[in-house]
Amino acid sequence: MESSGPAGLPGLAGLDRRIAGCRACPRLVAWREEVARTRRAAFADWTYWGRPVPGFGPPDARLLIVGLAPAAHGGNRTGRMFTGDRSGDVLYQALYDVGLASQPTSVHADDGLELYGVRVTAPVHCAPPANKPTPEERDTCRPWLVRELGLLRPTLRAVVVLGAFGWQAALPAFAQAGWTVPRPRPAFAHGAHVDLDGLHLFGCFHVSQRNTFTGRLTPAMLREVLRTAAEAAGLGDGGAEDEVTARS
Repeated sequence: MESSGPAGLPGLAGLDRRIAGCRACPRLVAWREEVARTRRAAFADWTYWGRPVPGFGPPDARLLIVGLAPAAHGGNRTGRMFTGDRSGDVLYQALYDVGLASQPTSVHADDGLELYGVRVTAPVHCAPPANKPTPEERDTCRPWLVRELGLLRPTLRAVVVLGAFGWQAALPAFAQAGWTVPRPRPAFAHGAHVDLDGLHLFGCFHVSQRNTFTGRLTPAMLREVLRTAAEAAGLGDGGAEDEVTARS
């Protein structure tokens, strides 16, 4: 597993830079760049990122959150995972509530947000049309996730996968990165918990508007999964739960 990137950048910093320069999927390249050119009226004064969005969080993270792909006017605009869209609003509020983020909002890449022992990534790093990457695009992007997992392995203790697509994409990546994945592969479910050689894998409904607006995923449900995963990862000493109670 590689340990350095271009221009002498080590570890995840080098990997993130390589990801940001990827042009492997023509459909995704064309879409992300078209969105960046035309922009949404509400963000007409923004200079969009318009590139693959790398993971976000410390290189010694004990907990990894795996989503789906950047949003066209979220991560594709801001250059940071789950930043600048409704899904990110829900996720980062919950991370803040359980004591894993320095602030409850994530609006742009230089807003001062810090994650505590947590990294956020996705199996597809480019914004896809209609939020739906193809299986081929998912598979083409998988080596980036495999390398990221390899670099995180010394400290990684738990993973939360958001949604069935992310679950299906992540399991082969864990296998390729050296973890033993049960056969048949575990099915996705909200609250699912699988032990991969001591790595705790949790399933959670995705923080999409379809789920959060309908109540399929409530803030309390999300906090519970994050709190359970944080405890499995050895993050915190129980104080996060007290903070949630105080803020709820």
